Amino acid sequence: MASLPVYRYLVEEVKMDVGNPDTAQGFTPLEYAVQNGHLPAIRYLVDHGADLHQERSTLTLLHTAAVHGRSEIVKFLLSKGADVDALSDAGTPLTLASLRGHASILKILLQHNADPNKGNGVFVPLDVALNKSFVSCVKLLVQGGTNVNGDNPLAKAAEKGLTEAIKCLVEAGANPNVIDRFQYTCLKLTRNILTSYDFGRLPIELAAEYGTREDVEILFPFTSPISTVANWTVDGIIKHVEMEIKQLEDGSFVKKMSDLKQQGDEAFKKQDYQNASVFYTQALKMDNFDAKLLSNRSLCLLRMGEGRRAYEDAAECTKLRPKWAKAHYRKGAALMFMKEYDAAYSSLSRALELDPESEEIEKLFWEAMELK
Repeated sequence: MASLPVYRYLVEEVKMDVGNPDTAQGFTPLEYAVQNGHLPAIRYLVDHGADLHQERSTLTLLHTAAVHGRSEIVKFLLSKGADVDALSDAGTPLTLASLRGHASILKILLQHNADPNKGNGVFVPLDVALNKSFVSCVKLLVQGGTNVNGDNPLAKAAEKGLTEAIKCLVEAGANPNVIDRFQYTCLKLTRNILTSYDFGRLPIELAAEYGTREDVEILFPFTSPISTVANWTVDGIIKHVEMEIKQLEDGSFVKKMSDLKQQGDEAFKKQDYQNASVFYTQALKMDNFDAKLLSNRSLCLLRMGEGRRAYEDAAECTKLRPKWAKAHYRKGAALMFMKEYDAAYSSLSRALELDPESEEIEKLFWEAMELK
C-alpha cells in the first residue's frame, strides 16, 4: 500500500499523472487509496487532479468505499459530490454495504438521502440484508423507508428465523398474508369444473418450520386463518406444519418426487409452463437442494416472462453446482431477458468455459457480447 510520502514523491518529483492506471491490474492511484482506506492519500490525490467520479465496470469509488466499510472515506466522497445512488450491475452503494453488513456505512448513506428502494432490477438492499441475515442493516433500511412489502421480505425473514427482523417488518406494516414467491395457480379440469390449486406458504408457516415459537407468536395476531389448519392457534399451526413435514418424510417420498418431476416434464413438453413450474415447486419443497429442478423451474419462469424469478432460481442453482455449465447458462439467459448484458456476458463466459462444445451456450454468449 503506497503511503502519502510515496504519492508525493511520484507526483511532485516523478511527475506521475494521477489519472493513469497501473499496468498490473489497471487501477488508478486513487482506486488503490480508496481500497486500502488511506484517506490522507485520497485527499492529496484529489487536490492534485484525481477524478473522483471515475468508474470501473460500473462501480464508482463510493461503491468501493462502501463494500470495504470505509466510513470516513464514504463521508469524504459524499462531501465532494459523489452520487449516493450511483447504480452499478451490483446495485447501489447501499446495496453493497448491506451485502457486507456494514451498518455504519448504511447510516451515513441514508443520512445523505440514499434511496433504499433502488436496485439493479434483480434485488434491492433489503433483499441482500435479509439473505445475509444482517438484522441491524434490515432495521436501518426499514427506518430509512424501504418498501416492506416488496418481494415478500417477511417470508424471507421467517424462513431465516430472524426474530428481530420479523418484529421490525411487522411493526413497519409488512403484510403477513402474502404467500411466498413460489405461489402459482394450477388449473385442472375435472367433470367440467375448473379447479384452482394454490401452492406456496405464508410467513407464519415458514416460521413454524424454520424459526421459533416466538416467530409464530409474533405473526399470529396479524395472519388471517388458513382454511387447511383445523386448529387456528399457535400450537395448531406448529402441529399442522410438523404433520406436513412428516408426510413428506414417509416411505413414499421417492415415488412422490419421481411423480412430480415426471408431471413437470410432461407439462413442459406441452408448453404448459405454468403447471410445470407448479410441479417443480412442489418437488423442490421436498428437496430444495435439487439443482436440476431449480434449473427446470428457472426455464419455465423465463418462458413465462418472469425474468427476475428465473434469475433467482438460476443463481441458487450455480451455488449448489458451481461447475455445472447449464446452471450458468440459465443465469445468463435470465440476465439477457432483463437486459443486464454485462452480467449476462460474465455468466455465459463461465458456462462456455465449462462446456465449450455447447452450440446453445455459444450462440447466446455471442449475443451477449454484441449487446454489452
